[in-house]
Amino acid sequence: MSDGAVELTARDGVASVVFNRPQARNAMSWAMYQQLSRVCDQLQADGSARVVTFRGAGGEAFVAGTDIGQFAAFGTGEDGVAYEQQIDQCIGKLESLPMPTVAVVEGWAIGGGLAIATACDFRIGTPASRFGVPIARTLGNCLSVANLARLCAVFGMPRVRRMLMLAETLAADEALNCGFLLQVSEPGDLDADVAGLCGRLGGLAPVTQSVTKEGLRRLASHDLPADEDLIRRCYGSADFREGVAAFVGKRKPVWCGD
Repeated sequence: MSDGAVELTARDGVASVVFNRPQARNAMSWAMYQQLSRVCDQLQADGSARVVTFRGAGGEAFVAGTDIGQFAAFGTGEDGVAYEQQIDQCIGKLESLPMPTVAVVEGWAIGGGLAIATACDFRIGTPASRFGVPIARTLGNCLSVANLARLCAVFGMPRVRRMLMLAETLAADEALNCGFLLQVSEPGDLDADVAGLCGRLGGLAPVTQSVTKEGLRRLASHDLPADEDLIRRCYGSADFREGVAAFVGKRKPVWCGD
């Protein structure tokens, strides 16, 4: 399967980033994470965009997580620590962009896709949008503390417990009601609503927007606790190896608690 691509275009002060791997519901390959990191570097260095939108290709998914097949090469918990550090660095670059960012969520925003959408300032969905981190059912890995903090800041801890410990997926109406989504648009209205939001954001004071973003980011990330011991334990577990093997083998995993 193609590794996919993260594509950047710009027009009239609005930069558009597209996750282009629709045959895999835009699941992120290692190459796509690297491309996203470079795109963020480019946007940071250029500075000409007043607003940046992020969107998945194909209309069925924003990003349906990280491509699980890639985890088959992991051998120890240290591989998990290195992976989570890489993801944190990439998501941190997106979160630190100085201009307003908008996630346009059609369909699934799962796992790494939810982390990407959460790192954006605003999110617009459709009635078909779905949000979750069902790793307790699918893979048996974990999230970094930084990503947990991001999720708790926008969803609240009770919903994050449901998404992670019960492997629940939240529908668009609940995401709207808790403030995670700015609005829910019908598919036929989505492009116009996104353009309208970008126009509003692009007409406001960019320095105020930038320093407000950075202040909020500092509040959310201040004094986060260490997490390498937790990540090492999870990615080094027999359950994680079973989760990967079950996914690759297209069967239900059998958890043992080790």
